[in-house]
Amino acid sequence: MKLKFKTQEYQTRAVEALADCFAGQPFSSGIRYRIDPGEAAPLAQPLQRDLYASPDPDDAGFKNAALELTELDLLNNIRAVQRRQNLPLSDGLKKDDKTGCPYNLDVEMETGTGKTYVYLKSMFELKQRYGWSKFIVVVPSIAIREGVYKSLQITADHFLESYGEKARFFIYNSKQLHNLESFSSDAGISVMVINVQAFNSRGADNRRIYDELDDFQSRRPIDVIKANRPILFLDEPQKMEGGKTLSSLSEFNPLFIVRYSATHKTTYNKIHRLDALDAYNQKLVKKISVHGVTTKGLTGTDAYLYLENIETARSKPPVAWIEYEVKSAGGVKRKRRKLGKGDNLHELSGGLDQYKGFVVSDIDARVDQLSFTNGVELTAGEVTVDVTEKALRRIQIREAIKAHFQKEQQLFSQGVKVLTLFFIDEVAKYRQYDDSGEVLGEYAQIFEEEYKCQLNQVQTLEDSEYNRYLKGINTSDTHNGYFSIDKKSKRLVDPKTKARSTETDDVDAYDLILKDKERLLSFEEPTRFIFSHSALREGWDNPNVFVICTLKHSDNTISRRQEVGRGLRLAVNQLGERMDDPLTVHDINELAVVASESYKDFVTALQRDISNELSERPRVADEAYFTGKLLVSDEGEVEVTPAMAKDIYRYLLKNDYTDNADHITEAYHQAKEDGTRAELPEALQPHAQQVFQLIDSVFSNAQLPHIEDGRKAKLNPLNDNFHKKEFQALWERINRKAAYSVSFDSNELIEKCVGYLDLKLNVKRLEYQVERGTQKAEASYQDMTSGQAFTVNESERVKHDGSLHSAVQYDLIGRLAEATQLTRRTVAAILSKIQPKTFKQYPMNPEDFMAQAARLINEQKASMVVEHISYDPINEQHSREIFTLEKPENNLDRAYKANRHVYDYVVTDSRIERDFVEELDTGKEVVVYAKLPKSFFIPTPVGNYNPDWAIAFNENDVKHVYFVAETKGSMSSLELREIEQAKIKCATEFFDTIATATVKYDVVDSYDKLMDIVR
Repeated sequence: MKLKFKTQEYQTRAVEALADCFAGQPFSSGIRYRIDPGEAAPLAQPLQRDLYASPDPDDAGFKNAALELTELDLLNNIRAVQRRQNLPLSDGLKKDDKTGCPYNLDVEMETGTGKTYVYLKSMFELKQRYGWSKFIVVVPSIAIREGVYKSLQITADHFLESYGEKARFFIYNSKQLHNLESFSSDAGISVMVINVQAFNSRGADNRRIYDELDDFQSRRPIDVIKANRPILFLDEPQKMEGGKTLSSLSEFNPLFIVRYSATHKTTYNKIHRLDALDAYNQKLVKKISVHGVTTKGLTGTDAYLYLENIETARSKPPVAWIEYEVKSAGGVKRKRRKLGKGDNLHELSGGLDQYKGFVVSDIDARVDQLSFTNGVELTAGEVTVDVTEKALRRIQIREAIKAHFQKEQQLFSQGVKVLTLFFIDEVAKYRQYDDSGEVLGEYAQIFEEEYKCQLNQVQTLEDSEYNRYLKGINTSDTHNGYFSIDKKSKRLVDPKTKARSTETDDVDAYDLILKDKERLLSFEEPTRFIFSHSALREGWDNPNVFVICTLKHSDNTISRRQEVGRGLRLAVNQLGERMDDPLTVHDINELAVVASESYKDFVTALQRDISNELSERPRVADEAYFTGKLLVSDEGEVEVTPAMAKDIYRYLLKNDYTDNADHITEAYHQAKEDGTRAELPEALQPHAQQVFQLIDSVFSNAQLPHIEDGRKAKLNPLNDNFHKKEFQALWERINRKAAYSVSFDSNELIEKCVGYLDLKLNVKRLEYQVERGTQKAEASYQDMTSGQAFTVNESERVKHDGSLHSAVQYDLIGRLAEATQLTRRTVAAILSKIQPKTFKQYPMNPEDFMAQAARLINEQKASMVVEHISYDPINEQHSREIFTLEKPENNLDRAYKANRHVYDYVVTDSRIERDFVEELDTGKEVVVYAKLPKSFFIPTPVGNYNPDWAIAFNENDVKHVYFVAETKGSMSSLELREIEQAKIKCATEFFDTIATATVKYDVVDSYDKLMDIVR
C-alpha cells in the first residue's frame, strides 16, 4: 500500500509564507562554478587552461545564486508575511551570532500536521520561483534523519506531479563522499540530510568532514559543501541549541537558515504559525481521549474493587464491569464480571468478609458511577486499594485492548486498520530467551490472556466480514515487538542511549519501523498491537495509531505532549487516503491514551504543557492589540483603524466578553459554541468573520482542546422509534444518492467575469519607504559594526504610480488559465473585453493583478456552478448501518434523554440545537425525528454537505409530513458564509430532484420557525 498525498491549503500557506519572504529576488537557474577538483596524480605534460573559459563539464558545479534583496527589502517582505497572519512584527532581521548567518526564519507547525512535507515542498517552490536548488536538512537525531529520508522517498512521485521534477537526495556519510560531487554538479534540486552528530562530535568518523582526506583528493568535505551556498532547513532546532552545534553550522556558509518546529525555544523572525490550538480547531490532528486509573482509599476496609466501566444496552438497565476478589479452592483470585442492581459482592466473592455490606444500590450511566448500600461510591477508572505494579500494568493492557476493539468495530467497515502502540522500558518484559529459544515476557503473557478474554466478548455468531477477519488472526500473530536487534545473536535487546538522552541512535531499529510503516496499515498484515521501547519513540509516526499505552512510570524526561505526539496524525484507509473529511474527521480520528494516573492528573498536565507552549499567543484583548491588525479575506486586506479597534474593544466589554484585566471570558467562548454571540456594531459587520478570527487569536484557557474521558463513552442504541412506519417512510424518500452535473454557457461566464473584474479589481500599488537620517557626531566602533551609527530623522511611505519595468516575462494568459482551470481562449476573451483602465493596472503590479483576477474569476465560476447545478439520481442508497456504525458510543453526560428520537439520547453541538431538540421532542405534532449521521451527505461542488435533522410529523397536523431541516444560529444570508449558502442552494436542488413534493427542506433557527413552514 502506498500513502497518497494531496495539496492541502494549510500546508500551502506555510510554503507560500516562506517563498513570499523573498519576493523581488530575480530568478536564476544556478550560478555555474568550477568545483575544486582536489589534488590528482601529476601529469607528464601539464594541461594549459584558459582562465576565462567555462568550466569543463566534469568540473562544472551549480550553486545557489546570492540573495539580491537588500536587508530592508527582505525585512519589509517578512513584515508583510507576518501582517497577513497577524503575527508579531519583526523590528529588524534577528541575526544569530553563533552561526554567523544574517538571515534566520522560523516556521511553527504542530506535531502531526506535516512539517516535513511542508519544508520538502518549500524546496520545490523556492526552485520554481527563484532557481535555488541546493538544500541541507539538519536534524538532531538518527530517528528524525531516517524519517526525513523516508519522506523524501514516498513524496517523490507526488512532487513530480506538482512541479515536474524529482529531487536528488542522500544521507551524508563520511565514507560515501562521492555523493558530495553529485550534490555540487547537479543542476536540479539536491538535498543532503545530515544529523548534528556527523559534524559536531569528536569521533574520528565525525571529524572527517573537516579533514583533508586522501580518499577525497586531499579536499575537506565541508569546503565542497559550503561552495554551493546551501539553504539550511533545521528540523527540531530546539534540540540543537548547543554553542558548539550552532557555531559548526557556520561552516556550511548558508545562504539563509529556516527553522521548523512545534516548540521553538529561541525565536528569530517567525513567518508562520500553526500551533496546537490552530491544529485542533482546524481538525488537522486527532482529538484525544484519556483512560485514567485512580486509587480511591476506603476507610476501614481492604476490599479490592476496580470499576472498569458502565455498560448500556438497548431495552436493558445499565450494568457495571468490575474486578474483585473471589475465594476458591486454590486461594483468593481476582475475577471480572458484570454487576446489576441488587447484586451482593459478599455472596459472589464466596463469603470474603471485606465485601460485607457491598450490595449494589444504583448504577448511573450518565455520571459513570456505581453505588453500594454501605455508602461506597466508585467512578469508572477507580480502584479501591493501592495496586501492585503488575496489577496496574494488567489494568492498562486490558483498557488498551478494549479501546482498540471499540475503535476497530467502528472503523473496519470504512477500510481503516486500527493500531495500538505500547511503549515499555525493558525488552525482557515483552520477550525473553531460554535454552528452547524465545518465550513470552510478562507483558506479552498478560496481553495474550486479556486479548483472548476481550475477543470472546467482541466476537459474535454472525457471519460478518469483521467476525471473519478476527477469526483469521492468531493471538500470537496479532502482537509484535519492535526493538533493537543484536547483530550476533539476532535477539531483541534494549537499545543503547547516550548519557542525558531518552533516544537511541540505532539506525537498524528505525529502518525496521519505517520499512514496515505502510505494511502495518494493511488488513493483510495481522499485527495490530505493537510493543516498542520508549527510546524508539521518535521513530513512530504511523498515522493509524489510535491507542497509545505507556507501560512505564511517567517521568519528567517525557512530557504528556510527547506521550500523545506519536498518535496525532490523521488516519488513512486501505487506499492510502487520509480520513480528513471535515464532516467526520473527529468522529473517526480520536486517539485513546491509556494512562497510569488519573484522568484528571493526566489532562491537567497535558493542558499545562499545551498552554506553556502557547506562551507567544497574545493574552490581552485591548485596543492596542487590535489596532493595525489586518482583516484578510478573499476581497482583500483591511487594516484595523484605531476607531475600529475601539469598536471591537467596546463590543467585548459591553457583552461581558472580557474581564477587568481585558482577558477573554468563558462567556464569549460559550456564546461562540452555542451560536449566540452578540451582533457586532454595524461598522464591523462587513468584516464579521475576520473580526471574530482576530478575537479568537487572543488566548484564554477556555480555548484549550477539550480532552474526553475515554471511559464516559456509552453505547447509544437505536430504539423502536427507528422502526416506526413514519420514520421508515421518511428514510425511504430521502435515502437516494445522486451525482451532480453543471452546464453553463461560456459566453455567459465571460460576460459575468468582465463585469465583475471591472467592478472589483483593484491592484495594490507597490510602496517604497524613504528614510532620511544623519550620522552621529560621535560614533563608536560598536555603533559602526552594529549599524547604529546613523539616526533616522524622518520616514515616508510613497506609492509607486508608474509601470514596473521588470526583466521577468509573465505568461499572463497561461497563469490565469492554470489558476482558474479555464481554457486559454476563454481567459483571452475575458481580458480582451475588460475596460482599458482595468487592464492598465497590470503593469503597475503584475503579480497582484494575476492573483486578484484569478480569485475574482473563480468566484464567478463558483457562483455559476451553483446556479446551474442539477442532480441525477443513481442506483445507490445509504446503508442503514450508518445509524449504528458511525459513532456507536457517545459521551452522554451532556446529552438530551429523548422520547421521539431514533436513539435514546441526542448529542447536540450547540445551545441552539439543544433548545430545538427540547421543543422537537415535546411537540405534539412530531411523531419521530433523527439527527442524521454525518455519513449521510450530499455531494456539492464546494464540498460534501450533511443536513442536520429528518423529521416526520402527524399528517393531520401539518401540510408537509416529511421534513429535512438545517439549524443555523442566524437566518441572515449576510451572516451565513458564502460556502454555506452555496451548499444550502445545492441541497435544495438535491431534495427537489430526489423527493419531489413529498419532502420539504429548509433552514430554520427555532422550532417556531419550523412550524411556520410546515403548517
